[in-house]
Amino acid sequence: MSLSSLVFLAVLLGVNGSLSVTIRPEAASTDMSAHPNSLPETADEADTSGQVRVLELEETEEDVMATGELNPNHYPAQRAANVVRHYLNTRYGSPYRVFTLNRVHSGNAEDMADSGRKYQLEISVQDFISNKTEKCSAEVLFPRGEPQDSPSVQASCEELLKIDTKAQEEAWYQQNKNQSLVTAHLPDSYGHIDPGNEPLWHLGIVASSFIMLNESTENTLYNMAQVANVTQLETENDQLKFDYYILLHDMVSQEIIHWKLLFTWSPAEGVKVLQKELMPKCHHCETVEVIANTN
Repeated sequence: MSLSSLVFLAVLLGVNGSLSVTIRPEAASTDMSAHPNSLPETADEADTSGQVRVLELEETEEDVMATGELNPNHYPAQRAANVVRHYLNTRYGSPYRVFTLNRVHSGNAEDMADSGRKYQLEISVQDFISNKTEKCSAEVLFPRGEPQDSPSVQASCEELLKIDTKAQEEAWYQQNKNQSLVTAHLPDSYGHIDPGNEPLWHLGIVASSFIMLNESTENTLYNMAQVANVTQLETENDQLKFDYYILLHDMVSQEIIHWKLLFTWSPAEGVKVLQKELMPKCHHCETVEVIANTN
Protein backbone atom coordinates (compact mmCIF):
# COMPACT_ATOMS: atom_id res chain seq x y z
CA MET A 1 0.00 0.00 0.00
CA SER A 2 1.37 3.41 -0.94
CA LEU A 3 2.12 6.10 1.65
CA SER A 4 -0.62 8.35 0.24
CA SER A 5 -3.15 5.55 0.79
CA LEU A 6 -2.01 5.12 4.38
CA VAL A 7 -2.32 8.84 5.00
CA PHE A 8 -5.80 8.87 3.47
CA LEU A 9 -6.92 6.06 5.75
CA ALA A 10 -5.80 7.98 8.82
CA VAL A 11 -8.91 10.13 8.52
CA LEU A 12 -10.96 7.09 9.47
CA LEU A 13 -9.71 7.47 13.03
CA GLY A 14 -12.35 10.13 13.33
CA VAL A 15 -15.03 7.48 13.05
CA ASN A 16 -13.30 4.40 14.39
CA GLY A 17 -10.39 4.76 16.79
CA SER A 18 -9.19 1.17 16.31
CA LEU A 19 -8.46 1.38 12.59
CA SER A 20 -5.27 -0.52 11.87
CA VAL A 21 -3.21 2.13 10.14
CA THR A 22 0.42 2.93 10.81
CA ILE A 23 2.29 6.00 9.61
CA ARG A 24 5.91 6.00 10.62
CA PRO A 25 7.41 9.35 11.69
CA GLU A 26 10.14 9.06 9.08
CA ALA A 27 7.67 8.72 6.24
CA ALA A 28 5.08 11.07 7.65
CA SER A 29 7.25 14.14 7.24
CA THR A 30 6.93 13.83 3.45
CA ASP A 31 4.98 16.73 1.97
CA MET A 32 1.76 15.63 0.27
CA SER A 33 -0.27 18.24 -1.57
CA ALA A 34 -3.05 16.20 -3.19
CA HIS A 35 -6.52 17.27 -2.09
CA PRO A 36 -8.76 14.32 -1.06
CA ASN A 37 -12.06 13.81 -2.84
CA SER A 38 -13.85 11.36 -0.58
CA LEU A 39 -14.87 10.86 3.03
CA PRO A 40 -16.26 7.92 5.01
CA GLU A 41 -20.03 8.22 5.17
CA THR A 42 -20.60 6.55 8.55
CA ALA A 43 -18.67 4.79 11.30
CA ASP A 44 -20.38 1.52 10.40
CA GLU A 45 -18.64 1.52 7.04
CA ALA A 46 -15.14 1.11 8.53
CA ASP A 47 -13.69 -1.97 10.19
CA THR A 48 -10.40 -2.86 11.89
CA SER A 49 -8.96 -4.36 8.71
CA GLY A 50 -9.03 -0.96 7.03
CA GLN A 51 -11.77 -1.92 4.56
CA VAL A 52 -14.12 0.99 3.98
CA ARG A 53 -16.81 2.20 1.62
CA VAL A 54 -16.46 5.86 0.81
CA LEU A 55 -18.84 8.50 -0.41
CA GLU A 56 -17.42 10.25 -3.44
CA LEU A 57 -17.39 14.02 -3.21
CA GLU A 58 -17.61 16.42 -6.10
CA GLU A 59 -14.30 16.87 -7.87
CA THR A 60 -14.36 20.59 -7.29
CA GLU A 61 -13.78 21.68 -3.71
CA GLU A 62 -16.96 22.87 -2.02
CA ASP A 63 -16.88 26.48 -0.89
CA VAL A 64 -15.99 26.39 2.82
CA MET A 65 -17.82 29.68 3.29
CA ALA A 66 -21.18 28.29 2.15
CA THR A 67 -24.18 29.49 4.15
CA GLY A 68 -27.57 28.00 4.77
CA GLU A 69 -28.23 24.26 4.59
CA LEU A 70 -25.10 22.12 4.16
CA ASN A 71 -24.54 18.74 2.60
CA PRO A 72 -23.88 16.51 5.66
CA ASN A 73 -21.21 14.53 3.81
CA HIS A 74 -19.18 17.45 2.47
CA TYR A 75 -16.26 19.14 4.17
CA PRO A 76 -17.89 22.19 5.81
CA ALA A 77 -20.33 20.09 7.84
CA GLN A 78 -17.73 17.38 8.52
CA ARG A 79 -15.16 19.90 9.77
CA ALA A 80 -17.57 21.48 12.22
CA ALA A 81 -18.86 18.09 13.41
CA ASN A 82 -15.34 16.83 14.08
CA VAL A 83 -14.70 19.88 16.24
CA VAL A 84 -17.62 18.69 18.40
CA ARG A 85 -15.91 15.29 18.74
CA HIS A 86 -12.70 16.91 19.93
CA TYR A 87 -14.64 19.08 22.37
CA LEU A 88 -16.38 16.07 23.94
CA ASN A 89 -13.09 14.21 24.29
CA THR A 90 -11.47 17.15 26.08
CA ARG A 91 -14.39 17.40 28.48
CA TYR A 92 -15.24 13.76 29.15
CA GLY A 93 -12.65 11.47 27.52
CA SER A 94 -10.55 8.90 29.37
CA PRO A 95 -8.61 5.68 28.70
CA TYR A 96 -12.02 3.97 28.69
CA ARG A 97 -14.19 6.64 27.07
CA VAL A 98 -13.39 7.93 23.58
CA PHE A 99 -15.89 9.80 21.44
CA THR A 100 -15.99 9.46 17.66
CA LEU A 101 -18.17 10.99 14.98
CA ASN A 102 -20.66 8.43 13.68
CA ARG A 103 -22.72 10.53 11.26
CA VAL A 104 -23.69 14.07 10.37
CA HIS A 105 -27.45 14.14 9.86
CA SER A 106 -27.86 17.83 8.99
CA GLY A 107 -26.00 21.11 9.16
CA ASN A 108 -26.59 24.80 8.71
CA ALA A 109 -24.04 27.63 8.50
CA GLU A 110 -24.70 31.27 9.32
CA ASP A 111 -22.43 34.28 8.93
CA MET A 112 -22.33 36.15 12.25
CA ALA A 113 -20.68 39.31 10.87
CA ASP A 114 -17.65 40.31 12.98
CA SER A 115 -17.97 37.48 15.49
CA GLY A 116 -17.45 34.62 13.03
CA ARG A 117 -19.46 31.80 11.45
CA LYS A 118 -21.87 29.60 13.36
CA TYR A 119 -22.68 26.01 12.47
CA GLN A 120 -25.77 24.28 13.84
CA LEU A 121 -25.58 20.52 13.56
CA GLU A 122 -27.52 17.34 14.16
CA ILE A 123 -24.99 14.55 14.56
CA SER A 124 -24.61 11.06 15.97
CA VAL A 125 -21.72 10.62 18.38
CA GLN A 126 -20.39 7.19 19.29
CA ASP A 127 -18.47 6.01 22.32
CA PHE A 128 -15.93 3.86 20.52
CA ILE A 129 -15.27 1.48 23.42
CA SER A 130 -18.88 0.64 24.31
CA ASN A 131 -20.15 1.17 20.73
CA LYS A 132 -23.13 3.12 22.08
CA THR A 133 -24.36 5.93 19.84
CA GLU A 134 -26.46 9.00 20.60
CA LYS A 135 -27.96 11.65 18.36
CA CYS A 136 -26.95 15.11 19.60
CA SER A 137 -27.54 18.73 18.71
CA ALA A 138 -24.44 20.92 18.61
CA GLU A 139 -23.38 24.46 17.81
CA VAL A 140 -19.90 25.47 16.67
CA LEU A 141 -18.69 29.05 16.26
CA PHE A 142 -15.48 29.62 14.31
CA PRO A 143 -14.34 33.10 15.44
CA ARG A 144 -12.80 35.72 13.20
CA GLY A 145 -9.65 37.66 13.94
CA GLU A 146 -5.88 37.31 13.91
CA PRO A 147 -4.64 35.30 15.63
CA GLN A 148 -7.76 33.20 15.39
CA ASP A 149 -9.09 31.80 18.66
CA SER A 150 -10.17 28.19 19.02
CA PRO A 151 -13.77 27.32 18.08
CA SER A 152 -16.52 27.76 20.64
CA VAL A 153 -18.65 24.63 21.08
CA GLN A 154 -21.94 23.84 22.73
CA ALA A 155 -23.03 20.20 22.76
CA SER A 156 -24.82 17.82 25.06
CA CYS A 157 -24.86 14.03 24.75
CA GLU A 158 -26.34 13.03 28.08
CA GLU A 159 -26.91 9.35 27.36
CA LEU A 160 -23.28 8.74 26.41
CA LEU A 161 -22.14 10.42 29.62
CA LYS A 162 -24.14 7.90 31.63
CA ILE A 163 -21.79 5.09 30.58
CA ASP A 164 -20.05 4.04 33.80
CA THR A 165 -16.29 3.59 33.37
CA LYS A 166 -15.22 4.38 36.93
CA ALA A 167 -14.23 0.83 37.90
CA GLN A 168 -12.09 0.32 34.78
CA GLU A 169 -10.42 3.69 35.15
CA GLU A 170 -9.62 3.16 38.82
CA ALA A 171 -8.19 -0.30 38.16
CA TRP A 172 -5.95 1.01 35.35
CA TYR A 173 -4.88 3.95 37.51
CA GLN A 174 -3.84 1.68 40.39
CA GLN A 175 -2.05 -0.67 38.01
CA ASN A 176 0.07 2.15 36.57
CA LYS A 177 0.42 4.43 39.59
CA ASN A 178 3.80 3.17 40.74
CA GLN A 179 5.44 2.14 37.50
CA SER A 180 7.10 3.72 34.48
CA LEU A 181 6.88 2.60 30.89
CA VAL A 182 8.08 3.40 27.41
CA THR A 183 6.07 2.31 24.37
CA ALA A 184 6.67 3.13 20.72
CA HIS A 185 4.34 3.08 17.72
CA LEU A 186 0.66 2.63 18.48
CA PRO A 187 -0.34 0.97 16.18
CA ASP A 188 2.89 -0.96 15.56
CA SER A 189 4.50 -1.66 12.19
CA TYR A 190 1.81 -4.23 11.38
CA GLY A 191 -1.15 -2.07 12.37
CA HIS A 192 -1.57 -3.94 15.66
CA ILE A 193 -2.14 -2.62 19.17
CA ASP A 194 -1.54 -5.00 22.05
CA PRO A 195 -4.68 -5.15 24.22
CA GLY A 196 -2.62 -4.04 27.21
CA ASN A 197 -1.69 -0.84 25.36
CA GLU A 198 -5.18 0.07 24.19
CA PRO A 199 -5.79 2.43 27.16
CA LEU A 200 -2.60 4.30 26.16
CA TRP A 201 -3.89 4.60 22.59
CA HIS A 202 -7.25 5.87 23.83
CA LEU A 203 -5.54 8.32 26.16
CA GLY A 204 -3.49 9.61 23.22
CA ILE A 205 -6.66 10.26 21.22
CA VAL A 206 -8.21 12.14 24.13
CA ALA A 207 -5.10 14.22 24.83
CA SER A 208 -4.55 15.02 21.15
CA SER A 209 -8.11 16.34 21.00
CA PHE A 210 -6.89 19.31 23.07
CA ILE A 211 -4.53 20.19 20.21
CA MET A 212 -7.02 19.48 17.45
CA LEU A 213 -9.76 21.53 19.12
CA ASN A 214 -7.41 24.47 19.58
CA GLU A 215 -5.98 24.30 16.06
CA SER A 216 -9.21 23.63 14.15
CA THR A 217 -10.53 26.19 11.67
CA GLU A 218 -12.98 26.12 8.78
CA ASN A 219 -10.06 25.02 6.61
CA THR A 220 -8.84 21.99 8.58
CA LEU A 221 -10.00 18.44 9.32
CA TYR A 222 -7.76 16.79 11.92
CA ASN A 223 -7.41 13.21 13.08
CA MET A 224 -4.73 11.50 15.13
CA ALA A 225 -2.75 9.21 12.84
CA GLN A 226 -0.37 7.54 15.30
CA VAL A 227 1.14 7.63 18.75
CA ALA A 228 4.81 7.49 17.82
CA ASN A 229 6.11 7.22 21.38
CA VAL A 230 4.83 7.18 24.98
CA THR A 231 6.91 7.73 28.08
CA GLN A 232 5.35 7.53 31.52
CA LEU A 233 7.05 9.87 33.98
CA GLU A 234 7.17 9.86 37.77
CA THR A 235 3.72 10.24 39.31
CA GLU A 236 3.13 13.68 40.83
CA ASN A 237 0.34 14.70 43.20
CA ASP A 238 -1.46 11.41 42.56
CA GLN A 239 -1.61 12.18 38.83
CA LEU A 240 -0.20 9.80 36.24
CA LYS A 241 2.16 11.83 34.06
CA PHE A 242 2.88 11.12 30.39
CA ASP A 243 5.05 12.44 27.59
CA TYR A 244 3.51 11.61 24.19
CA TYR A 245 4.89 12.09 20.70
CA ILE A 246 1.92 12.07 18.32
CA LEU A 247 1.29 12.47 14.61
CA LEU A 248 -1.78 14.40 13.48
CA HIS A 249 -3.18 14.22 9.97
CA ASP A 250 -4.90 17.22 8.40
CA MET A 251 -7.14 15.61 5.80
CA VAL A 252 -7.48 18.86 3.83
CA SER A 253 -3.82 19.75 3.35
CA GLN A 254 -2.63 16.11 3.62
CA GLU A 255 0.01 17.29 6.08
CA ILE A 256 1.28 15.07 8.87
CA ILE A 257 1.94 17.33 11.84
CA HIS A 258 4.22 16.32 14.70
CA TRP A 259 3.42 17.29 18.30
CA LYS A 260 4.73 16.48 21.74
CA LEU A 261 2.32 16.52 24.65
CA LEU A 262 3.07 16.58 28.35
CA PHE A 263 -0.04 15.85 30.38
CA THR A 264 -1.41 14.22 33.50
CA TRP A 265 -4.40 11.98 34.06
CA SER A 266 -6.30 10.52 36.97
CA PRO A 267 -9.87 9.22 37.32
CA ALA A 268 -10.80 12.19 39.47
CA GLU A 269 -9.13 14.98 37.46
CA GLY A 270 -9.19 13.66 33.90
CA VAL A 271 -6.62 14.82 31.34
CA LYS A 272 -4.73 18.02 32.18
CA VAL A 273 -2.39 19.25 29.44
CA LEU A 274 0.75 20.83 30.87
CA GLN A 275 2.64 21.55 27.67
CA LYS A 276 2.04 21.34 23.92
CA GLU A 277 5.07 21.44 21.65
CA LEU A 278 4.79 21.74 17.88
CA MET A 279 7.67 19.86 16.29
CA PRO A 280 9.36 20.69 12.97
CA LYS A 281 8.67 18.62 9.87
CA CYS A 282 12.33 17.70 9.83
CA HIS A 283 13.50 15.53 12.74
CA HIS A 284 16.87 17.31 12.73
CA CYS A 285 15.46 20.82 13.11
CA GLU A 286 14.88 22.76 16.29
CA THR A 287 11.50 23.03 17.95
CA VAL A 288 9.54 25.92 16.44
CA GLU A 289 6.88 26.54 19.07
CA VAL A 290 6.22 25.80 22.74
CA ILE A 291 2.88 26.48 24.40
CA ALA A 292 2.86 25.88 28.15
CA ASN A 293 0.22 25.77 30.86
CA THR A 294 -2.73 25.67 28.48
CA ASN A 295 -5.29 24.46 30.99
